[in-house]
Amino acid sequence: MKWVLLILGILAFLIALAAAVGAMTPRDHHATRKARFKQPPEALYQAIAGPPGWRSEVKGFGQLAGGKWWEQDSHGQKIVYELVEDSPPVRRVVRIADRTLPFGGTWTFEIAPVAGGSDLRVREDGEIYNVIFRFMARFFFGYTSTIEGYLRDLGTKFGEAVTIEA
Repeated sequence: MKWVLLILGILAFLIALAAAVGAMTPRDHHATRKARFKQPPEALYQAIAGPPGWRSEVKGFGQLAGGKWWEQDSHGQKIVYELVEDSPPVRRVVRIADRTLPFGGTWTFEIAPVAGGSDLRVREDGEIYNVIFRFMARFFFGYTSTIEGYLRDLGTKFGEAVTIEA
């Protein structure tokens, strides 16, 4: 019985420590990544603005009223998004519209033509409200992993290997 109490005590201490460190970590963060594609800006924009079925993390999606839509991730969580700014084919800004989640923020997509294709820069201006999730994002997941996965999936959609830059 002593071992069980000791293990539970250590576990409680580690959770409290993670919460304390998470509380000291800034709520807001900014992350950006860029990749070059052999596609014209219009093709990249259409993929970004169109149905997200090409993204590996999206298992379902649907349209809602008022320029909003939902996406279901691989964990079964549905997230509602809204379009903030739309300037085809060079810029698109999307915001998480669900204020009940432990995170929120915007993604800004900027597409620039270059010789032989286009550069796509994705900027996340994120907020993480839950202190445990903030700790995990800072020390385990990283702030750029979702952007990098997005860019790799977009490359796969077009049959291209992409090099991701800061």
